[in-house]
Amino acid sequence: MSLPPGFLDEIRARVSLSQVIGRKLSWDQRKSNAGKGDYWACCPFHQEKSSSFHVDDRKGFYYCFGCHAKGDAVTFLREAENMSFMEAVEALAREAGLPMPERDPREAAKAERRAGLADVMEEAARFFRLQLRAAKGQEARAYLARRGLGEAAQDRFGIGWAPDSRTALRDHLAGKGVSPREMDEAGLVIQPEDGGAAYDRFRGRVMFPIRDARGRCIAFGGRSLDPGARAKYLNSPETALFDKGRTLYNHGPAREAAGKAGALIVAEGYMDVIALAEAGFAHAVAPLGTAITEDQLRLLWRIAEEPVLALDGDRAGLAAAMRLIDIALPLLEPGKSLRFALLPEGRDPDDLIRAEGPGAMRAALDKALPMVELLWRRETEGRELDSPERRAALDARLRAALAKITDPGLRGHYADALRERRAKAFGAPGLAPRGGAKSARRPFAPFADPPAPTAETKASALVRAAGREAEARGREAALLLAALNHPALAFARLDALESVEFLCRDLESLRSALISAAGEFPDIAPGADAWRAAVEARFGAPSHPLLASGEGARFAAPAAGQDAAAAGFDETLARHAALIARAREVAEAEAEIGAGAGEDLDRRLEAVKLREFRDAAPPFPEADDDESHLLVGLEKIARSLSAEKRKGARS
Repeated sequence: MSLPPGFLDEIRARVSLSQVIGRKLSWDQRKSNAGKGDYWACCPFHQEKSSSFHVDDRKGFYYCFGCHAKGDAVTFLREAENMSFMEAVEALAREAGLPMPERDPREAAKAERRAGLADVMEEAARFFRLQLRAAKGQEARAYLARRGLGEAAQDRFGIGWAPDSRTALRDHLAGKGVSPREMDEAGLVIQPEDGGAAYDRFRGRVMFPIRDARGRCIAFGGRSLDPGARAKYLNSPETALFDKGRTLYNHGPAREAAGKAGALIVAEGYMDVIALAEAGFAHAVAPLGTAITEDQLRLLWRIAEEPVLALDGDRAGLAAAMRLIDIALPLLEPGKSLRFALLPEGRDPDDLIRAEGPGAMRAALDKALPMVELLWRRETEGRELDSPERRAALDARLRAALAKITDPGLRGHYADALRERRAKAFGAPGLAPRGGAKSARRPFAPFADPPAPTAETKASALVRAAGREAEARGREAALLLAALNHPALAFARLDALESVEFLCRDLESLRSALISAAGEFPDIAPGADAWRAAVEARFGAPSHPLLASGEGARFAAPAAGQDAAAAGFDETLARHAALIARAREVAEAEAEIGAGAGEDLDRRLEAVKLREFRDAAPPFPEADDDESHLLVGLEKIARSLSAEKRKGARS
């Protein structure tokens, strides 16, 4: 939804930041001066003994001189209580006594429909709870008792029982005034294709309510007690409330617990999460019967920077972990990764806790392996690597995995870690020089990136060849400005915007904040004001000063139509990506000249020179500029190579 101008300022004026933060910590009375609105405390975001966390109540901002956390009241609630942007705004608005702005009619109708379905789901949850306590629930109660789940755990997670009847829930809801259409839209009944009477979807199953981050019941998972059932577990279908690939079981309670524990555990199923919570690991979630998706990964990283996956210790659990590596690699960022707790074979968290107690689970979590170790094991375990050809194939697989990591620095650290493991497995990775110092060869680096240009080389080649520094900044700023001014466009092009390389570090940081903020709006693209506020809250600073160089792009302006904005965005993105690709070849060639070029550099340069450059022209589609500087750069490299060869011939 769109927030009206000044709404956030009005909240900040009415709500004292010191009161919001003061509920979470105790002020250092020796350093604080309440009369001046100057407060100090130990930082709630990192462990410390001295008070380095400062709140300026008059300006409405906080800053930690230890971990550099900073922001306002909205930022604090998001970071300290793991709220989304709109959840934080709503909480502060209630505290300030301000009503939230009205939504537009279409959005209001959708919200009203979802609210009605949520009420239906809550009524179904109450029905299932009552059935568990009734006489017909005896079998389910016995099953839960065998699993060690008493009444307290049943109440905590809202566990219920769906009687083995085709119409029990349908008749109950009808008696409460729920229409057949609402039951169908909520996914609680199945409508036969022949037009017959609808019947209950869940029958003879132990029922687990699935709630969203706000605690609303949005779906159910049912566990059959019939050994002959076709499906042991059955989830609700996707509805207006429930998107299986963007939902986590136990999301809300785990988010709060993870904020206190500073950690997050990802298990495989409902029973694992419940067993973990009952054993003292309240910071546990689970996907819903499917492999973890990209959206779920982003949700996990919003809760904790390095979730630990405690998957079942069987072949299927290990295979799931290996598949997840390929999903996670392109999404990795500095500080955000995964660790893997490998449980004993044939055990899941529930089994391990019941057999050996919480201590065994804690020990498994403490031994969790970093993702790079799982990647190495995936590519080496069970393979014979006793020949040069097989080791070369290993190197190729590792290079392919490394290429998926988009952050250059992180990719370098992964390459270093894999190189260390390779050296340990096969001996020193270097090749002995032959013929003295003059013919010494560079160390063998089988999955290193191509020779990286120095900072000076990059400035003179990558930035210059990409269209000169000012033009590169202009293109990147225009793309971000369009994404901020047109939220629907940003959400539609999020993957493309995330994949293209940015040259300007400050704009790269703003892009990361934009992509991260998109996770705050899982249902619909927000209004421009709310969208910009969410991005700037993530970025920690206003975006206007950084994007001034992109204001010349007409497609990025707020007044641009959606079609014009999309067309201009796509064209600018394609041209920028093409220029970056060409420029990287130039930078690599310059670096190779400086390091002693290979024999095929002539052919590489000729291929680059002959390539068509017409798709890589001016900073914006509306601009008019030539591309001769690209060819000039390549000509200079060719002349440098010739000079190097003549020099080598004379020596």
